[in-house]
Amino acid sequence: MTKPRSLIPRKRPRQARATATLDAIFEAAIQLLVIEGPQRLTTTRVAERAGVSVGTMYQYFPHKESLLYVLNERYLEALAEKVEAACLTFYGLPVSPMVEGLIEAYWRAKTERPEVTRALYLSIAELDNGPLVDAFRRRVNVAVSAMLRSASDMNLVNIESVSLILITVIFGAVRNTFEMNLPEATVAILQRQLIQMCQSYLMSLKGASSMSR
Repeated sequence: MTKPRSLIPRKRPRQARATATLDAIFEAAIQLLVIEGPQRLTTTRVAERAGVSVGTMYQYFPHKESLLYVLNERYLEALAEKVEAACLTFYGLPVSPMVEGLIEAYWRAKTERPEVTRALYLSIAELDNGPLVDAFRRRVNVAVSAMLRSASDMNLVNIESVSLILITVIFGAVRNTFEMNLPEATVAILQRQLIQMCQSYLMSLKGASSMSR
């Protein structure tokens, strides 16, 4: 699945100054999303907050939707990198600490700036974000599959499918937690239970593998 052409930025930065300008635009957009939500965000207001001209803004983003799309793209790319780094850290461990470390790393990444995570969830609601989600899911599935393949205590079959089930459950649980805006104490309980549920799932596969021999 390819990116919608209408949401692709008009140009990419080629110099340090242009990169700094884009960073200012992105941070201004995030601040406005957090403070007022996506409905009130406009490219003009973002330009004013970032301290750039509207003309400069339009050199990169023809409309609000393209800006929101790239904001979410950057967020998911950074999140994928953190998951990939976490998976490398847990190579060669038993599956139980693997899945615990994966969930804790993903949860930590999503809660570094929880207000930003919530704002971006809302901002993408009306956009065609399928290509972004697909690219993110593929990257994470590759990283998690490789990690599981290195497990020291079991040889999983259909690892890609197992990985996909795990990340679907983890991503869904974390997103629902954010959308419900639950108290910290409740979130901590849910995180612990999510870890136990995923560990039990993997242990059940280990038992089934042993019985089939």
